[in-house]
Amino acid sequence: MAGMMQETRRAGTDGALLCIADVPVPIDERWFDADAWRARGALHEEIGGRGRIAMLDTPLGPCVWRHYRRGGRIAVLLGDRYLWTGEARTRSFAEFRLLLALARRDLPAPRPVAARYRRVGACFYDADLITRRIENARTLAECLAAGAFDTELARAVGALVARFHRAGVEHADLNAHNVLVTPGQLYLIDFDRGRLRKPARRWRMANLRRLHRSLRKLGAGADDPDRFERTLWTVLLEAYARTFAG
Repeated sequence: MAGMMQETRRAGTDGALLCIADVPVPIDERWFDADAWRARGALHEEIGGRGRIAMLDTPLGPCVWRHYRRGGRIAVLLGDRYLWTGEARTRSFAEFRLLLALARRDLPAPRPVAARYRRVGACFYDADLITRRIENARTLAECLAAGAFDTELARAVGALVARFHRAGVEHADLNAHNVLVTPGQLYLIDFDRGRLRKPARRWRMANLRRLHRSLRKLGAGADDPDRFERTLWTVLLEAYARTFAG
């Protein structure tokens, strides 16, 4: 059961791993060996951009492997290296533990499998995270592009965000690419730099404004901005308010 999930730490080469305890197969550094997965025909897809993503067929089922990379101008200098400020503050360990906390709260987010960091010299580290894959999903951005962002979906998105906010979960990059839509449920993904905090109105509204900007940037309301605001966005906010109020 998700509420019973526990972590275990293991030493690794030049770093350490976190993984879910009591799984039926051993999880070690070989899970972060791309050549080994390719040799078994179990690495099927790699997606570029900020953070290298690979889809894995593992003994635990379909998983997603992300290698953390920086974005923006600093990526030219540092690429996949981050400043070392202690193990607990590594990007991979922090996100793994946040996802574990979300699983214990039964919130719809990817379930963590393993996280790793490796020291790079005295001052830096690189990091990886493996999570369970959410099957048969497309992003809210893809739904919007396909003309499938209707009032029903807007209502579901508002309720989804409110569930996380009620639990005090601040998503650092709430946008239409990080909302997954499946036939039975919606999910939030990519909790890098996310955190648990008191659900104050200020950061909750900032989260919603970020989602709004994302939708508009992707073309929502391009033909009729007023109609988008009056219908879809208003429906989303009303569902958010109802769910947050409980």
